[in-house]
Amino acid sequence: MSYFQFESDFVDSLQCIPMQVRMKLDNCGVKLKLVHWNQFTQTERQTLVDLPCTTAAQTQAYQEFLQNLVVEKTGEPAKELAIDPHPPWLDNQTIPDNVQAKAQESKIELSLRQWSNLTPAQRFALIKLSRPSHENKNFIPALQEFNLID
Repeated sequence: MSYFQFESDFVDSLQCIPMQVRMKLDNCGVKLKLVHWNQFTQTERQTLVDLPCTTAAQTQAYQEFLQNLVVEKTGEPAKELAIDPHPPWLDNQTIPDNVQAKAQESKIELSLRQWSNLTPAQRFALIKLSRPSHENKNFIPALQEFNLID
């Protein structure tokens, strides 16, 4: 999986947790903090980018690798989160309210056709970038990158 263009200001150094890793964290139910991420070496960060986390076995292996890494660096595991059996980024028939609201704030109307044409990773990114608790400066660049606006 490649990085999104809107992440280009930090992906070379991997100083922030890239979207593809954040999606894997949600898949395996681990709350990884930036303070944890910053303790990992560049090689360890790249391994977390590269490791697959799609099948049940891969997800379990990813979670174990990640938790072992966190314990090695901090002495205790990262907090675990409930795993959504039907995550909204896999639903191409329903635009989440927070995504629609964030788009409307910017005077943008997202259609269901546009939403359904996005990849799960793109939908995940828009969901994360539209959360009230998230710094949202990349929401518009993401919409542009995904060809939803000019």
